[in-house]
This record gives sequence, C-alpha cells and structure tokens, in this order.
Amino acid sequence: MHIEWSTFFIQIIAFLILYVLLSKFAFGPLFGMMEKRRQLVKDQIQTAENSRKQAEQLLEEQKTALQQTRKEAYDIIEQAKQTGSKQADDIVRAAQAEATRLKDEALKDIENEKNKAVAALRSQVGAMSVLIASKIIEKQIDEKSQEELVEHYLKEVGGNV
Repeated sequence: MHIEWSTFFIQIIAFLILYVLLSKFAFGPLFGMMEKRRQLVKDQIQTAENSRKQAEQLLEEQKTALQQTRKEAYDIIEQAKQTGSKQADDIVRAAQAEATRLKDEALKDIENEKNKAVAALRSQVGAMSVLIASKIIEKQIDEKSQEELVEHYLKEVGGNV
C-alpha cells in the first residue's frame, strides 16, 4: 500500500478547514441549541421540584387546617353538650323549686281550710250545744254564758283530739 503524502496533507488540511468551518458555523449553533435544551430541561425539572414542594406544603397546611377544624368542631360539640346539660340541670332545679313552692302553698291552703273547718265546726258545735243545753235545761242561756260553755266544751274536746 502506497501512501500519497500530498493527498494525505491535502485531506488533512481539507479536514481541518472543514472542522474550523463546522466549528464556526455548525457546532456553535448546534451546541448552543443543545445548551438551551439542557437549560430548558433543567428549568423544567427545577419548576417541577418547586411545584412538588409547594404541593407538599399545601397538603400539610390543609391537613393542619382540617385537624384544627375537627378540633374546633369537637370543642363546639362538647360546649353544646355542657350547655345542654347545664340547661337540663337548671330546668330540673327550677321544676323542683316550683314543685316545692306549690307543695308549700298546698300545705298552707290545707292548713287554712282545716282552720276554717275547725272554726266552722266550733261555731256549729257551739250552736248545737246551746240548743241541746237549752232543751235540757229548758231555759234560755244568754250569749256570754253560751260562749263560756262553748269554750269549755272546745277545751275538753280539743284536749281529747
């Protein structure tokens, strides 16, 4: 195999000229586009990472807000239970007080009616004893004597009761 040195050098010079021309006109824009593409991919990856971090942060904030809302709802329910229980206790106390008051009034009314009945009975007993006494003695007793007899009789009857 025989090498032609003149052709060899011409090919090397042509190759170098082609390499310089390609470097100046083709490789620069090609590598520039590749660098832009690399930067674009890098920016998109960075944006995606930032979006993921924001999504995680928002998720944590939502979880915290949900827990806070649940706690507030639980507190409101507990407060409502306590208020309801307190109101029920107040109603029961008021009902008991009203029942006691009504009972006391009823006892007073009973006592008053009893006193009225005793007074009426006394007057009837007095009137009847006067009638009986007047029939027995067959004479008229004056009012003062009647009252004394009634009082005497009531003392005797009152002592036996």
